[in-house]
Amino acid sequence: MSSRTVIRGGLVVTASDEIHADVLIEDGRIAALAASGTPAAEAWTADRTIDATGKYVIPGGVDVHTHMELPFGGTSASDTFETGTRAAAWGGTTTIVDFAVQNVGHSLREGLDAWHAKAEGNCAIDYGFHMIVSDVNQETLKEMDLLVEEGVTSFKQFMAYPGVFYSDDGQILRAMQRSAENGGLIMMHAENGIAIDVLVEQALARGETDPRYHGEVRKALLEAEATHRAIKLAQVAGAPLYVVHVSAAEAVAELARARDEGLNVFGETCPQYLFLSTDNLAEPDFEGAKYVCSTPLRPKEHQARLWNGLRTNDLQVVSTDHCPFCFTGQKELGRGDFSKIPNGLPGVENRMDLLHQAVVDGHISRRRWIEIACATPARMFGLYPKKGTIAPGADADVVIYDPHAEQVMSADTHHMNVDYSAYEGKRTTGRVETVLSRGEPVITEREYTGHAGHGVYTPRSTCQYLN
Repeated sequence: MSSRTVIRGGLVVTASDEIHADVLIEDGRIAALAASGTPAAEAWTADRTIDATGKYVIPGGVDVHTHMELPFGGTSASDTFETGTRAAAWGGTTTIVDFAVQNVGHSLREGLDAWHAKAEGNCAIDYGFHMIVSDVNQETLKEMDLLVEEGVTSFKQFMAYPGVFYSDDGQILRAMQRSAENGGLIMMHAENGIAIDVLVEQALARGETDPRYHGEVRKALLEAEATHRAIKLAQVAGAPLYVVHVSAAEAVAELARARDEGLNVFGETCPQYLFLSTDNLAEPDFEGAKYVCSTPLRPKEHQARLWNGLRTNDLQVVSTDHCPFCFTGQKELGRGDFSKIPNGLPGVENRMDLLHQAVVDGHISRRRWIEIACATPARMFGLYPKKGTIAPGADADVVIYDPHAEQVMSADTHHMNVDYSAYEGKRTTGRVETVLSRGEPVITEREYTGHAGHGVYTPRSTCQYLN
């Protein structure tokens, strides 16, 4: 059955343009745009008409760093693919790329199949997968080639978490060499985990057990050192590199230097590093545990360098690293020992609104908002122009966004399956009103009208930025 939707009267904002235009959607895709009020637009007929007068019409957000149902630290992330993708839709995100995990001693395929089983039939929006590579060996390297061919085109490695996800420099180099050949993109958690473990042990021996010490032992210099090392290893391998959740000014400087040298090096940051700080980690009565994530929150002065990096394109993407753990019963595992607090923050629902607040505050432009939250993540991970833009042929992943509505972020009103908000009480201007995923209404005038199983697995091509 054919269906047609027309969105009338809004300001269409993409990474490249702002235009007052009507949008015609046919059978789940963008069919045409025409200037509002013109005969071409007026001639369109549709089954459904959405009035976007006074609103923005933007591409659905693309969040390329989420962890639904991730086992970590003896527990699991509290959002399932069902609850997490529903919350994402509430926040104007219509595509996530989550991380399938290879466990040591097991194959990539086993990990990928396990994540397919978790997600299939449960997602409200479309999804893809990256692959966490924890065990580099000859079989793993061969499997990387096969995964790239079938649309899993990015592989995450960890310089942190010895004994869990950690890879040494030799393993990293081998994986990078392989990705240089097969077109894959290595994503790096850049922190010197071996050194951090020493500092953790020393802090605990001194009786420094509170959440704030999580930030103090995971030093910015150790993020910068690992970032530098990852860049040099990628340079040796002739491979591109994408550094995830960049939090420190010193790490941004390493990325900027590499990019100035013409290297294919890219950086992502997250809203928590732009809006939160070590002040949150230091909140009394163990409240700081709510803000434990890795890389950790930094002192406020790092924020200006991150914003500047987003303006100058030394950082290209803002993702959430959404990995929620409830305060009660999960974060509390680390009472008396900060190293046992599960690492991760909820945020998949907040990203688009926080970045719109950054537009209101003058940190970035409207088009840059869409660039770092929709278009660039889609290009970086081989989803563009199917995702990340509003143009003929693109999937009709469209958000009607009210730039004037005010809201207060709170655990009482969010839809993530977690008992606190990292942004509790924060007032923001701008709010999602209606969300279409492949032309189907998932949020309709602030009501959830989607369903589990609408979202489909989306294979990806390789990174579209490589020169």
